[in-house]
Amino acid sequence: MLTLDEARNALCAPGAPFEMVEVAAHGRTFRAWKNAPADLGTLARIGRAHGTRDFLVYEDERVSFEGWFRAVAALAQHLRDIGVGPGDRVALAMRNVPEWPVVFFAVTTLGAICVPLNAWWTGAELTYGLNTAGASVLIADAERIERIVPLLREVPSVQHVFGARMAEARPGVVALETVIGRPGDYGALQDRDLPQADLAPDLEATIFYTSGTTGHPKGALGTHRNLATNILSSAYVAASSCLRRGEVPPPPSPRTALVSIPLFHVTACSAVLMGSVYAGNTLVFMRRWDAGQALALIERERINLAGGVPTIAWQLLEHPDREKYDLSSLETVSYGGAPSAPDLVRKISAVFGARPGNGWGMTETMATVTNIVGEDYLARPDSCGPAVAVADLRVVDPDTLEDKAIGEVGELWARGPMVVKGYWENPQATEATFVEGWVRTGDLARLDPDGYCYIVDRAKDIVIRGGENIYSAEVENALYDHPAVMDAAVIGIPHHTLGEEPAAVVHLSPGHSATEADLRAWVGERLAAFKVPVAIRFHAETLPRNANGKILKRDLKALFS
Repeated sequence: MLTLDEARNALCAPGAPFEMVEVAAHGRTFRAWKNAPADLGTLARIGRAHGTRDFLVYEDERVSFEGWFRAVAALAQHLRDIGVGPGDRVALAMRNVPEWPVVFFAVTTLGAICVPLNAWWTGAELTYGLNTAGASVLIADAERIERIVPLLREVPSVQHVFGARMAEARPGVVALETVIGRPGDYGALQDRDLPQADLAPDLEATIFYTSGTTGHPKGALGTHRNLATNILSSAYVAASSCLRRGEVPPPPSPRTALVSIPLFHVTACSAVLMGSVYAGNTLVFMRRWDAGQALALIERERINLAGGVPTIAWQLLEHPDREKYDLSSLETVSYGGAPSAPDLVRKISAVFGARPGNGWGMTETMATVTNIVGEDYLARPDSCGPAVAVADLRVVDPDTLEDKAIGEVGELWARGPMVVKGYWENPQATEATFVEGWVRTGDLARLDPDGYCYIVDRAKDIVIRGGENIYSAEVENALYDHPAVMDAAVIGIPHHTLGEEPAAVVHLSPGHSATEADLRAWVGERLAAFKVPVAIRFHAETLPRNANGKILKRDLKALFS
């Protein structure tokens, strides 16, 4: 079994598949993958080479890689014809449907900037996104069209609106189908290449909005390199895992993945979509998440890769009909975006016979910075893994800005080719968050001597009880270890002398029961007394989350008022 450093040296040596180069871009210097696609136009042409293999599956619709590419080329040409050019912002507001990857690549391969908007947003929130991005074009599905069209008078920058899957015509809205047809007919579109565009690795490509859990969302300005980095980062982790268990990494072969998180989130777009175009993976979409439907799709489509956020994995494991389905095709169940319980890691391996995986990243890092899978994760179930080879991590004292010692908790800083340029037209926030090539994450973490990262909490989620720091993730993990608990969140509630105390909200697994006293005693057996929740409320459903999978803790505080 090789060490991390030995595996890295073998994989990243000169001439090896994961060779690295030093890059200077937008005022920063960092390592980058030498063999990553230079831009998304190059990536799209790589994807086309997978030909007639299914790329996108949605209900009864199936789109091949060739059909997808033809639709991308047709839409890109149409956008150029109506005046869209380099640097123009084109907003994309849809649920996960086959049109989404078509629009995304049509925009970015022109040199324009794609602005994926949160499909869960209200009309007013969509208006905010369009206005802050200064979008000149909006491409949306019927549900988003209904929300935003009545408010378009408040968005003077938008000159063109395209609607997909509309049941009836809307004044001023061009049916997307008149440009590229319906997904099932993409393969019959004209055979042509992408329009000529002057693309480059560090050209601006996307504006992804942060989750906005503590104020207005900010637009993270990403580049072609940011997106392409994830392709080799994911492959590197898989190859390293093979070497570390004494195996030769197998040649890449296409897989089938269940996409259960929204594409407007960087995890699905950057960490899943980009690598799938490169590798020829089939992506299976769902209209909305439903664990029972997901089990049926895993069996029908022979899904190899599943996950998204820990709650999804729990729901698959705990579903009462799970044993009725053939899930033997599952190879990996991975997730990010939220802490997970060590018991979940073990159950994925024991119940599914699949490799568990976890990773850490954020909108500002275009997804993956750390990753851990298989045996490494089983051995360190509370870690999100070491940094991928092109990334660096620091743990910093937020007050002195000095590095903390190994094992000490501080603010996590990250650096690498995945870190975005900054926030769109927000220099003050950019200056505060991006410091000399590093992004200040706002996460509290520690690093062990081998470089494995352990996310302790979000800085804003610390509960400070009488001067004692209580990391909510630690208490949540103790609750998750209880066999009855499927979902848990710890928040601070006011106390007149201590400042605040920990409280918890939990959702119990189907068929299980536990009382408040049971759970408080359970935590008390595992953690110091001051960390035990003073009150626990039971939630009938899984806890409310934003589209990125983060629990909306502010919405839970009302349960204790």
